[in-house]
Amino acid sequence: MTRIGGTDMVDWNLAVATATRFVRPGPDVSRDEARAVVAELRRHAKASEEHVRGFTRMIPLSHEPEDTPVLVVDRAGWVRANVAGFRQLLRPLLEKMQDRRPGGPTGAVLGAVGGKVTGVELGMLLSFLASRVLGQYETFAPPTRDLPAGNGGGRLLLVAPNIVHVERELEVDPHDFRLWVCLHEETHRTQFTGVPWLRDHLEGEIQSFLGQTDVDPMTVLERLREAAQSLAGARPEGEEDEGGRSFVELVQTPAQRETLGRLTAVMSLLEGHADFVMDGVGPSVVPSVAEIREKFQQRRARGASRLDVALRKLLGLDAKLRQYRDGERFVRAVVEEVGMDGFNKVWTSPNTLPTKAEIAAPADWVARVHRRPEP
Repeated sequence: MTRIGGTDMVDWNLAVATATRFVRPGPDVSRDEARAVVAELRRHAKASEEHVRGFTRMIPLSHEPEDTPVLVVDRAGWVRANVAGFRQLLRPLLEKMQDRRPGGPTGAVLGAVGGKVTGVELGMLLSFLASRVLGQYETFAPPTRDLPAGNGGGRLLLVAPNIVHVERELEVDPHDFRLWVCLHEETHRTQFTGVPWLRDHLEGEIQSFLGQTDVDPMTVLERLREAAQSLAGARPEGEEDEGGRSFVELVQTPAQRETLGRLTAVMSLLEGHADFVMDGVGPSVVPSVAEIREKFQQRRARGASRLDVALRKLLGLDAKLRQYRDGERFVRAVVEEVGMDGFNKVWTSPNTLPTKAEIAAPADWVARVHRRPEP
């Protein structure tokens, strides 16, 4: 752990304990029903491999990519997995913040706040997110005894209680919905197992972004505290009704904004591609896909409550919603122009990934990558 003032800056174990204590209980299901849901999600995850690979044509039939585990978890399992990933990814930033620790009274304040309070605040954020995530391909997760991972660190998580909760809320066919979710998440798995350089490239960009971060430790703690106060229903003094400031607003330097732009572009591509594949495969294997898509889009757009809206802004999740929309439009436009094989040139190298500007202007990516002459 990173230490500040002789105290752990983030008590990761306390973050896990806090999140699992405060996370909302899942839907009421019997033991037999829970076992049936888990078994069905595993079957759908396996079936989704063939559906996604056949539609995307990203992985040749003769090539067998690295195998990464599919784990059906509860909300506490999702928390443990993500804390492990956060801890690994954030280590360089926390070490840099340790080096910037001020002396005098401010340093004493940091030492007093310490890892216990920060762990609680991080745990509160995770407790909020743990009840909302349906699935996730963890790209950088270190393996643990309870949560294995592939050689490259990848594993696919399906959060069973959240899937059951949403399918009931939307009043859609549960079997169709479960397969629909698996198609989306399997696309992410295919992206990283079928494109060997993608994981290292994305990790390099993230570490570059974190390495360029030049913020005072108190500022980060303040953002965590604002988020925790939002969860408790107590808005910080002077805060506007539409929510707090985003963590993304910690971006300070031109180099950091440039890196963030590249990250935004690649995340838009990955999320939009998953939505495009889910919709493309869906009609042939998910009979009620049109109903599911319509209801899910409405739910995604409106959020569950005013608290959702505030925390989306604070955590930057509103940007993620835009990534789904913008990325899906990019993928659809490129496939319509040059076909699936033409689109798949996007996976050739980091140089063929779209820029943030090209996500909004797909024809510019087509012209650059396919080197079409100007009319």
